Amino acid sequence: MKRFGLVVLGLLAVADLFTPLMTDGDHPPMSIAIGSSALGLLSLVLVGLAWRGKRWPLIPLLTLRIASALLSVPAFFVSDVPAAAVIAAGVSVVATIIGAVAVLLPSRELAGAR
Repeated sequence: MKRFGLVVLGLLAVADLFTPLMTDGDHPPMSIAIGSSALGLLSLVLVGLAWRGKRWPLIPLLTLRIASALLSVPAFFVSDVPAAAVIAAGVSVVATIIGAVAVLLPSRELAGAR
């Protein structure tokens, strides 16, 4: 389950990398798009470290992914946001929750060993 969560969080990070290319400059603003891209790059590094079995990157990774999801929340409240951007924001928030829960669930090997 942990690997599934890392894949989901990694895909979200890759999507964040391309945010500056998908913005019209207003939805999201370019400053948010660039910040999102930076969070995506850092997240990918942490996903790589966590994939190799290191545990310490999990908390910073979850923190970055939650911050990225929070950057998309204004899309639900600001007027004149295109429907596609609202849908993308909703998908990213839901996928972040799914990825975070999957990463935090105890693995079956450890649960069976107790």
